[in-house]
Amino acid sequence: MTDTANAIARVAVPQGKVACFWLGQAGFVFKTPGGVLIAVDPYFSDCCNRYFGFRRITPAVMRATDVEFDYLFASHAHFDHFDPDSVPLMMQNGRTKLICASDCATECERLGIDGKNVVFLKEGEVFCEGEISAEAVSCDHGSLAPLAVGFLFGIAGKKIYFTGDTSFREDYFTDPRRSRADLLILPINGAFGNLNEEEAVRAACLLRPKAVIPCHFWNFKEHGGDPQKFYVRAQEEKLNAPLIPMGDHLLF
Repeated sequence: MTDTANAIARVAVPQGKVACFWLGQAGFVFKTPGGVLIAVDPYFSDCCNRYFGFRRITPAVMRATDVEFDYLFASHAHFDHFDPDSVPLMMQNGRTKLICASDCATECERLGIDGKNVVFLKEGEVFCEGEISAEAVSCDHGSLAPLAVGFLFGIAGKKIYFTGDTSFREDYFTDPRRSRADLLILPINGAFGNLNEEEAVRAACLLRPKAVIPCHFWNFKEHGGDPQKFYVRAQEEKLNAPLIPMGDHLLF
């Protein structure tokens, strides 16, 4: 197992907190005080190089089989969010539940993923089980992925807004249901229909979360994204933007 996988297994999450690990790109793991593990948009392989010539420029912090997740979420069917080399491996234990945008259905069928542990969500639909809830909320990834969604999570009493891949939409970021989250996660690469650094800070200023984390950078040279630019602007706006190195975690 890698250091990150060992850290996920070892970390003891205090009551009233959730641990958030950044896996690189738009991939995250949340761990509850009860030990429930939730992965969101993990990209463990280099399959985008094989399919599209987008070679990963930072190594994966762990392998798909290093940790057995309780829940696996995918915000849309692009392969750096729904990793076709890794999803079947994560599902082979027969207990992990896959909750994904409806545009992932074609890939699930192609990969032969057993539908008994799969839930497809469209905008406005909600998955709820135990201490986990997730509402699929609108995002604007353009014609690249018209059925892509973000997730408004409730995890162990914490509100987490994972915007998914999206451009700047003021109507989204002034929606009171999405505001004042305990944690906001949003892209900053400024390409392929996503927020850039300045737009991400503008969105966070409108949403006013307790903490904000940028993602979707440093994985492909074609994608762009400058976290330093984001953090400088976030500091100017007095946002709480904790730095999480790849493979490390935040307790919030």
